[in-house]
Amino acid sequence: MSFASLRALHATIGHAIDDLERVYRERSQSESLDFPRLEDTYYANAPHSAEEELAQQLNNDPAVSLASKRIVAACGQLSATVNKPWYGLMEAIQAGQLSAAIRFIEAAHIPEILREAGPQGLHVKDIQRSVTELRPKNALPDPAIFTPPRLGHVLRLLATSHWLQEVAPDVFANNRRSSYIDSGKTLEQLRNIPSKKYLDTDGVAAFVGVAGDEAFKFMAYMTEWLLPDTRTGSLIVDAKGGFDRDGNGQAETQESAAKKESAIVQYTAPFNLAFDTKLGFFPWLELPENRSRLERFGHAMTGTRQWETKEGILFGFPWAELPPDSVLVDVGGGIGSTSLTVAQAHPYIKVVVEDRPQVVEVAPTSWGPNYAPLFESGRMTFRARDLFAPWEPLASGKAPDVFLIRLVLHDWQDEDSRNILRQLRSAAGPNTKLLIGDMLLPYACDSEDAFVREDSPLLPNLGVANIHGYLIDIMMMGMFGAKERTVNEMSELALSAGWKIQTIRRSPGSLWAYTTAVPV
Repeated sequence: MSFASLRALHATIGHAIDDLERVYRERSQSESLDFPRLEDTYYANAPHSAEEELAQQLNNDPAVSLASKRIVAACGQLSATVNKPWYGLMEAIQAGQLSAAIRFIEAAHIPEILREAGPQGLHVKDIQRSVTELRPKNALPDPAIFTPPRLGHVLRLLATSHWLQEVAPDVFANNRRSSYIDSGKTLEQLRNIPSKKYLDTDGVAAFVGVAGDEAFKFMAYMTEWLLPDTRTGSLIVDAKGGFDRDGNGQAETQESAAKKESAIVQYTAPFNLAFDTKLGFFPWLELPENRSRLERFGHAMTGTRQWETKEGILFGFPWAELPPDSVLVDVGGGIGSTSLTVAQAHPYIKVVVEDRPQVVEVAPTSWGPNYAPLFESGRMTFRARDLFAPWEPLASGKAPDVFLIRLVLHDWQDEDSRNILRQLRSAAGPNTKLLIGDMLLPYACDSEDAFVREDSPLLPNLGVANIHGYLIDIMMMGMFGAKERTVNEMSELALSAGWKIQTIRRSPGSLWAYTTAVPV
């Protein structure tokens, strides 16, 4: 790295800002549209001016997205270069504190509390009082632990990280980033029916809950999973993936361990270490005591649409070319958050969402009354299915026109993913298409799928601007022992199961892709 390299990164930022300004100027309907300030909130469910709506819509403009990524990538690379290594190391190794703080404000409904307080903000004493009033009567926080000074320190970390703003000493308000976590529910709704917080939302708050709860906890055990000799006596899984402690914390004898041989989970992951379970993640979610987590997970999958535009699925495949009464089967589709978009946009397409029985049971009611006509008409239905069992034909007897499998393959190791795809291949007709919705991760070095030219000072995969995909990659490892895949890995996987990739659709610089494959 040299001063010339630093200036090249600086120039990259300047050129990208010029691109942003040009797009905003071209899209302005009257006077020049300015870029939103970090201090200005944007609540999805609130009324907005035409200028605010346009600025929000431009977030999904491919040119704006690419320019923004170039700015973030260059800033991140500049910071990594000039920051004292100790400071950078402390920021990275202690990032868990920030994750915990973000999860806390979501669970405590603080974005909603600050939304009702308005731009003038609220003192920590009043925030603490509001949080306590919203808690269930049987789960009130201990006032000796949950104090205004402690709350102030948590919120100040978030303000320092630009996730809130401290408008006066100990007075905090939302900013644009924290308003993004707001569920849109009123404090009265959260007080009276807290279980419905995520109903009819964009799923962002629910995803924060999942990532900050289950994922945050199990990722703490990645080292113990990969390096068994680092495990302490309190951990319950041994190097072979079996459980070496009984329920009382006593070491099992060789005889008792042998008796439990058949009960050992097939693929142990950090998740199993963290939650002391032999169950896989999804069976564990379906335990009666985890019902609220299961429902939250379903809504969190709606939040994953933020990786693409809200209607990204509509541009990921030529739906308009399908004939009337075509059938889309959404494999492992959860509550149907993605295929519902297709059903609404193309009324002539029938949608069948497949998932585990426990998910199918709660799916229709997860959407509220506004979507009841879609389900009652039969245009969108749900049915239980085991991903690894032979695919059961539809009542009509025809093969599906499209199998959509979105954010499913990254949940499974290669052999399991191959088996899932083989079941679909066996059920496919000659014209059936397989549509895979998953991230495709470029290498961090120059390669065929690099996002920037060789003469750019940026990392070929756009570095920290796309770090979210590589974080999710490791999250899948922690949850299932699985992964996100490169283009080559996805192509090889598909071909080994009887499918050949035909097209890959994604926006410039975006990790998210819709990959279409055909039977071979």
